[in-house]
Amino acid sequence: MAIAQTILTRDLADEIALVDALPDKLRGEILDLQHAAAFLPRTRLVSDTDIAVTRGSDIAIVTAGARQIPGETRLNLLQRNVALFRKIVPALAEHSPDAILLIVSNPVDILTYVAWKLSGFPVNRVIGSGTNLDSSRFRFLLAEHLDVNAQDVQAYMVGEHGDSSVAIWSTVSVAGMPVLKSLQESHSSFDEEALEGIRRAVVNSAYEAIGYSVANLVSSILRDQRRIHPVSVLATGFHGIADGHEVFLSLPARLGHGGVLGVADMELTEEEARRLRRSAKTLWENTQLLGL
Repeated sequence: MAIAQTILTRDLADEIALVDALPDKLRGEILDLQHAAAFLPRTRLVSDTDIAVTRGSDIAIVTAGARQIPGETRLNLLQRNVALFRKIVPALAEHSPDAILLIVSNPVDILTYVAWKLSGFPVNRVIGSGTNLDSSRFRFLLAEHLDVNAQDVQAYMVGEHGDSSVAIWSTVSVAGMPVLKSLQESHSSFDEEALEGIRRAVVNSAYEAIGYSVANLVSSILRDQRRIHPVSVLATGFHGIADGHEVFLSLPARLGHGGVLGVADMELTEEEARRLRRSAKTLWENTQLLGL
C-alpha cells in the first residue's frame, strides 16, 4: 500500500492496478486511495483478485510473500514463497509480456532469481529492489556523522539485501572527497569497529520508507532517467563471481525504459570483492535448493 500511495502522490503513472488475494483488504485499500482523489494527481485506480486486471502494464511490482510460521525453517519459508511465485509470475508475464518485473518480496535476491526463471523474461527486465533503501539509510547515517546533507554523500551497499551485505567504503565520498579521509580528519576515533557499527545499523534498520525507495526506482524506469541504483541484478562474472553461478544480488545499475541498461563494474578493494563473492556464494547455494 505504501508503494502505491507514493507512486500516486508523485504522479508517476496514468493507471495503478492493485491485486490481492484478500478481497476485503483490497476493497479497503482501493477506497482509501479513491477517497483521496481530490488531493492527488488524476490517476485511474483499479483493483481485483484476478491478475488479469494488470493486463498491458509497463511495470509490475511484486510484494507478495508468505509469512514465516513460528519454528519454520528458512528453507521451508523460501519454498512456500516459490510456490506463491509460481502462481503469480507466469500470469503477470502472460498478461504483460513487455513489462518490467520489479520484485520487492523478501528474500528479494533469491525471489528475483525465481521471478527471472519463471517469467522467461530477458535478464534486463527482471529487477529486485535490493539494497536501494539500504544505501539510502547508509548515506543518511554517514551524513549524520559528518554533519552534511545526505544528498551530498555518494555511498553504496551491495551484495545480498541482508546480513551479508557489503558497505563499499573505498568509493564513498562527500563533495568529491573520499569519506575515510574525511572521517579520519573529523573523527579521530573512527576505526574499523565504528565503520562496522554503521553497516550493522543499516542492516538492522526498519524499512518504513520502502514506498519512497520503490517509487524512486519506478521513476527512473518509467521516465527513462538512466540513474544509477543499487538493485538486485544478475551478477554472474562481476568481481570474480563464478560464471557458472547464476545469482542475483545488488550492484549499481543504470535504469531506464528498458529496465537494466548497464551495470557499473566498480573498483573494489580485495577485501570488499571477497565479501561480495562470499555473499554471492551464500545466495547461489540457496538457489540450488529450489530445483528451478
